Amino acid sequence: MLRWILGGREAQGTVEKSAALFIGEEQPKNCFTEMQVLKGHFDIVRFLVQIDDLRFASAGDDGLVLIWNVETGDCLFALRGHTQQITAMTSYTFIRGGNAHTALLTASSDRTLSLWDPDSGNRVQNISDLQSSVKCLLVLVRLDVWLSGGNELCVWNRDFELQCKTVHHSDAGISAMVELPKNFIAAYCCVYCWLLLFSDDLFASGSHIGELIIWDSVDWTIQAYEHILWEEPARDSQSEFRLNPQKQIERSIQHMSSDGEYIVAAVGSGLYVYNVLTKSVVAYRRIAHDSNVLHTVLQRLMSCSEDGSVRMWELQDLPLPAEPASSGFFGMFGTFGRSSKQTGPPAKKIPEVPGLRSLELIGDLIGHSGAVQMFLSFKEKGLVTCSTDHLLIIWKDGELQSQLRSLAVFQKLEENQEL
Repeated sequence: MLRWILGGREAQGTVEKSAALFIGEEQPKNCFTEMQVLKGHFDIVRFLVQIDDLRFASAGDDGLVLIWNVETGDCLFALRGHTQQITAMTSYTFIRGGNAHTALLTASSDRTLSLWDPDSGNRVQNISDLQSSVKCLLVLVRLDVWLSGGNELCVWNRDFELQCKTVHHSDAGISAMVELPKNFIAAYCCVYCWLLLFSDDLFASGSHIGELIIWDSVDWTIQAYEHILWEEPARDSQSEFRLNPQKQIERSIQHMSSDGEYIVAAVGSGLYVYNVLTKSVVAYRRIAHDSNVLHTVLQRLMSCSEDGSVRMWELQDLPLPAEPASSGFFGMFGTFGRSSKQTGPPAKKIPEVPGLRSLELIGDLIGHSGAVQMFLSFKEKGLVTCSTDHLLIIWKDGELQSQLRSLAVFQKLEENQEL
C-alpha cells in the first residue's frame, strides 16, 4: 500500500526476497491508508518518545530534539543545545506543585546530559563534565531517581545531583538497562543485546547469538531457554563428503517486546512469537523482512526493518505444515550448550509443536526510503515512524480520518447556522 508515493526501493540487506511477503495494494486489514510526512531533521532520526496523549519527541544524529503534535503534525519546539548526535532519550514524569509534569532526558556524544521542559522548550538542567558518552537512560519512578549508563553507571536525583556511580565497565560499556522488581537494576554490556521486563517476577534477555532466556527476577534463576537457529544449505556444491547438507545459522536478537504473556523477538530478518506461560513457540517467520528487523510491538503485532518497511502481522491457525526450522530453535530449558545437527533434509515440526500457528502479513506500510529505526503507537490517533531518510511519518486510519473531517464540516456548518 502507498508504494507509489516514493517509488520503488531496493532492500538494503543481503537477505533474499520472498515473493510470498508482497501482498499488493489491496490490504483490507490495514487501516493505515493515510500518511503525513514530517520534515525537520537533517540527519538520521533514531529515537521517538511519547510525552502525553498528543505530543511526542524525536531525536537523532543531528543533535536536535523536536516536539510534535501527533494530530496536526505541527512542530511545537526545536530543542537545541547538544553539539553532537543524541545517543539516548527518555521521558521523566515527576510531581511538581501537586501536579504531574513530564520532562525529557537526553544524552549526547558531546558527553552531556540535559533535562528539557516540553511545555516551554527550555533546557532546565545540564551536565557537561561526563567522562564518556551516555548510551542509555532509565528512570526509576518508585525511587524518584534516574540512571545513566555508558562506561560507568551513575545514579542521579531529580535535581541532577549525582548520588553514586560504579567503577569502569568493559570497553563496550553499558548499552541498556531495565528496572526489575524489588528495586533491582539489570545492566548489560557485551553478551546480551536486549533485556525485557514483562512481569513482577520474570524478565527476558536476548543475545547476539540468538539465545532467548526467561529469568526469575528475584533469585536470577533460569526459567526457560531457547536457542533460535535455522538451517541454510551449504554453499560448497562440489563436496561429495558433506554429512550435513544444512548449515545452522545464528542470528542476533535486535529487539523484543511483550504484552505479559507473549514475547515477540526480532531475530535477523525474522520474527518469533514465544508464549512465556507455556514456554513454547507460538509462531515464527524466518524471513519477515528483506533485511534486519529493528523494532517490534505486540499489542498490534508490527515490525519495522532496515529495508524501509513497516509490516503488520496476524496470528492465524496453521492449515498447512510450517516452514522447516532447526530443532535447536525449539530447545527448552536445560539445553545450554547443546547443538542440534541433522544428517538429512529438515523435518516438519508440526507434530512436535502442537498449537503452532502461522504469522501472516496483513499490511505493508511503504513510505520511507531508508531504514525505519522505530515506531510509536498513539492508538486511534495514528502510528509514528522515524528513519535514516531524515523523515518522520504519521500513519493514520483513513476511514476514521474521513469521519472526523465530515464531522468537522457539519460542526462548522452548524456554527454558521446553515443547518
